[in-house]
Amino acid sequence: MTLNVAVIGGGAAGFFGAIACAETFPQAQVTLLEAARQPLAKVRISGGGRCNVTQACFEPALLVQNYPRGGKALRGAFSRFQAKDTVEWFQTHGVELKTESDGRMFPVTDDSATIVECLMRAAQRAGVEVRTGVSVQQVLKQPTGFILHPKSGGGQFVDRLLLATGSNPHGYAIARSLGHTVLPPVPSLFTFNLSDPRLEGLAGVAVNTVQLRLHLPGKPTIEQTGSLLVTHWGVSGPAVLKLSAWGARALHDQNYRATLQINWVPQSNPETLRQQLQAVRSQLSRKTIVANCPVMIPRRLWEKLTAHVGIQAGDRWAEISNKTLNQLIQELTQGHYQITGKGVFKEEFVTCGGVALKDVDFKTMQSKICPGLYLAGEILDIDGVTGGFNFQSAWTTGWLAGRALGAAATFNDG
Repeated sequence: MTLNVAVIGGGAAGFFGAIACAETFPQAQVTLLEAARQPLAKVRISGGGRCNVTQACFEPALLVQNYPRGGKALRGAFSRFQAKDTVEWFQTHGVELKTESDGRMFPVTDDSATIVECLMRAAQRAGVEVRTGVSVQQVLKQPTGFILHPKSGGGQFVDRLLLATGSNPHGYAIARSLGHTVLPPVPSLFTFNLSDPRLEGLAGVAVNTVQLRLHLPGKPTIEQTGSLLVTHWGVSGPAVLKLSAWGARALHDQNYRATLQINWVPQSNPETLRQQLQAVRSQLSRKTIVANCPVMIPRRLWEKLTAHVGIQAGDRWAEISNKTLNQLIQELTQGHYQITGKGVFKEEFVTCGGVALKDVDFKTMQSKICPGLYLAGEILDIDGVTGGFNFQSAWTTGWLAGRALGAAATFNDG
């Protein structure tokens, strides 16, 4: 008797799971159901249309450190299928990936259509039936499987089911109806809105390495180091995006009001910096402070920070008092800025929240609550920082689910 497997969700995890299932169990009839007319929407637009497939981090213990939520659960999963396996999978299916200086990996074509077409071809070759424009509204558990009720009416019986609907209210509703706990989804990966005279007129100014600390009432301080970009609305860049991911839930709970502490010169500790500035005061005593910046920050930022502590354009290094010197050190190493809201980011469709990880067996991605149900991708309470990590968790969980979907039914109630 043919085993009927349905995959709800035509994104990265859904396609990868459907392909893995059909390739591993050729006797199974695998049907992928996608509500939109065109599948793989996020794959198409990710990475500015280039598709950041994964990250060149090939050690699972290091890879998991890039997941604010889900890292612990993914540790074992990545030992079974990690970034190296993703690269090999696409290579085997005719797509070469390249690594950029920050570790992000893209198809050599720099075109997300390469990845979309690869997945579509692999699904077709494996015998997956892809049905678009099918919105499943309800799933009813049966003793030996599930009945799917699409919006268009009727019902379809399937033996096994993979939910890979991403951060989607319908998917969460189906998971809840089958007994799962769903943590409310909130945005992850976003920029910070802040209005401060120290940053006015600096839009476009980038600093290669800053140290950021996020202070939230009653919460531990969250810290990230990386590059920062000043924008018209506040600050962005890798350091800010990582901080937003790690602080996503707490920032949401505080209505995106928090204090951001910026160390513009993390390579120098305050005492080293003091000695450096005192040496400059002695050696360049006749030079103006504003025109002679002794630290590795952009000139325009230096001008703003010196003005903020009361240094005038014509003031010379010989004239700076110890008090003003201390204030300048304070500004350079621990200036405080008030976050007033959440900005936008092109990959802001990443959320934290979803099906509680305790409900899922990460060896197979089968539900511990509902036998025959598997979950993969962003429907789970997993999210990574920017750089290909979110796609990697989708490939891994989809692959594990697909490899298990056609096997003999097992149920772990532990």
